[in-house]
Amino acid sequence: QLSSADEHQFEGYLAEPDQPAKGAIVVIQEIFGVNAHIREVCDGYATEGYRALAPALFDRVKPGIELGYGGSDMMQGVEIARGKLRVNETLLDIQAAIDYLNGDHKTGLVGYCFGGLMSWLASCELAGIECAVSYYGGGVSGELDRPAKVPVLFHFGRLDAHIPMAEVNAVAEACLDSDVHVYEADHGFNCNHRASFDAAAADLALSRSLEFFAAHLD
Repeated sequence: QLSSADEHQFEGYLAEPDQPAKGAIVVIQEIFGVNAHIREVCDGYATEGYRALAPALFDRVKPGIELGYGGSDMMQGVEIARGKLRVNETLLDIQAAIDYLNGDHKTGLVGYCFGGLMSWLASCELAGIECAVSYYGGGVSGELDRPAKVPVLFHFGRLDAHIPMAEVNAVAEACLDSDVHVYEADHGFNCNHRASFDAAAADLALSRSLEFFAAHLD
């Protein structure tokens, strides 16, 4: 269990590597909660040698929320992320996860969808991280009024109707020190539980993310 600075208690999913860890990664969920896919992402990073922790950010609204990818679940996730969560409280919870992992290892962030936006905001606001990765973070282009404190790697899909290329270009123009990669893929291309999954794009983005983490965390 994790505890935020405002004494909010919440859960998280922690995956540990079999060998001594070479770093730590906070995995920031999509709008579907810490579901099977996010747990698999954590497990994958643990296989690569990192401690990986996904804080249950929706616990602010209701503990244990896990959603699927259908219409009603999608609507519920959007309602929670946009209507019921406060960004400042979400950042407190991400900071609590960072603080939990920080110790003998350097810590980075990776976030997907809603988590991609939160990863960007955390890179601008929070302490104790070395780098951040943002996958198809909707709304990043509207949050470019302050710079990131750490290196950031962006992944976007050219076919993503949620994030027009004009917004991607705005991110690239504002974040000249960041690598902004664009794939011939749709929103959610990393998630093999979704129809928009694109194995080639997911594999390439993961390889780039692992190189990025190796450069900043190992």
